[in-house]
Order: sequence, then C-alpha cells, then structure tokens
Amino acid sequence: MTRDTNVPDMTQRIALITGGAGGIGSEAARWLARNGRAVAVADLDGATSDNVAAGIRAEGGRAMGVVMDVTEGSSVEAAVAAVEAELGPIEVLVNAVGWDRMHPFLDTDEEFWHEIIDINYVGMLRCNKAVAKGMTERGWGRIVNVASDAGRVGSSLEGVYSGAKGGVIAFSKTLARELAKKGVTVNVVCPGPTDTALLAEFGQTMPDGGKKLVSSLSRAIPMGRIAVPADVAPAIGFFASDEAGFVTGQTLSVSGGLTMA
Repeated sequence: MTRDTNVPDMTQRIALITGGAGGIGSEAARWLARNGRAVAVADLDGATSDNVAAGIRAEGGRAMGVVMDVTEGSSVEAAVAAVEAELGPIEVLVNAVGWDRMHPFLDTDEEFWHEIIDINYVGMLRCNKAVAKGMTERGWGRIVNVASDAGRVGSSLEGVYSGAKGGVIAFSKTLARELAKKGVTVNVVCPGPTDTALLAEFGQTMPDGGKKLVSSLSRAIPMGRIAVPADVAPAIGFFASDEAGFVTGQTLSVSGGLTMA
C-alpha cells in the first residue's frame, strides 16, 4: 500500500536497513519490526532481502525488500525512492553493510583497498547522504552506522577494514555535530567477533574450518563466547528509538567485554 509521503505516520516510523539480508542487518530488521517500525530490508541480494521481509510480514510486521548496491550512488538513490514511495519517508537508517577478507596488509594491493573502502566506508556515506537531508527537513531522524571493534582497537589481518570502520566512527561523530540541532541523531554500534556469514567465510580459508579461531576468540571474551546477531540488534534498536533523542555522537561496543575502553 502506498502512503502519502507528505503525511508521516508517526505511530509507525519507517526504517531502512542496509545489509539487511546479512546476519546483523536481518536481525536488526526483525528487532525493529517487533518494536513497531515498518522496515525496508535493503541488500545486494534481493532474493534474501525479500525472504527476510516476507518473514517479518508473516509475523504481523510491515516490511518490504529492496535491492541496493551501496557501491553505486544511483542504486542507493533508486532504493531510497522505492522505499519512500511504498512505505513513506525514511525516519530511521541503519547501515549494516560490511565485508572483508583477512590478509596481512603488506600482501594487499590498491584494488583490494578500494573495494574494502568503497563497501565499508564510501557506501555508508552514500546512504547517509541519501536520507539525512529529508530527515533534517522533517526535523526528526535516527541514523545508526554499524562499524566494528576493529575500527576502535585494530585487528590483525584486517588493516584496511579496520581503517574503513574507524572512518565510519569519526565521520559519524562529525555528522552528529552537524545535525544535532536539526532533530537527527547519529550513533555507532561496534560489534566484536560475531557469528555471521563473514566469520564463516574467514573460517573456510583455514585448514580446520575456523574452529581454532572461534575457540581462541571465545576464550578471550570475558563472557566466554562470541556474539550472535541477536546480541547486537538491541543496541541498534536503542539508538534507533524515540527514547534515545538526547544521545548522539556515541560509539557503543557489543563485544561481551572483549574491549572495555
């Protein structure tokens, strides 16, 4: 059902989740839907986005899937336009896109750098730019950029990814300052090691399938296990809530105590 975009339904704010077909993104979409948001599940993988949205609708939520390639400005703009035509003006943006490959920095090349930075940093810039102006015009908005503890403290074999996610944190603080008086908050959630498809892909490059990696990470984390996406979603949900209106420019680690500074 198409809604008049000039008359926002403030009883059900519209949330756009990029990387919404992934582990953290899809869990964030479900969490937001359960808590009264209408959600647009955006991802390069359109079929999985549609499946996530269908699951939300089956549980009584309001959701749509939409194809978005964050490395292409025209794709981001088209996806935003499609969401606003179908659901209404976007009032919550969650940027959950992330991708990496583990390599020693000295073994990487510029092509790899550009790919990592375009997906993890520049793609986030495109999405923020595409929705923030409308938020400021309406005087209300919540932006949650998902970075990584790798961007806070560094991570061996993830030098370029760590740098890109560090850039997400610094940019978000700056945007938070610029938009604070316009009713828009900008915050960052930094997951620690999390059981996602990306971690599984890392494991596939190891002789034991990543069992030693998971075991060593679990031992290092005070809570004794790596995170699951459901551990991260509530942190995203808090920053996206109406109640978090006086919280902006903040970075929250969800790491089971692995990092505490």
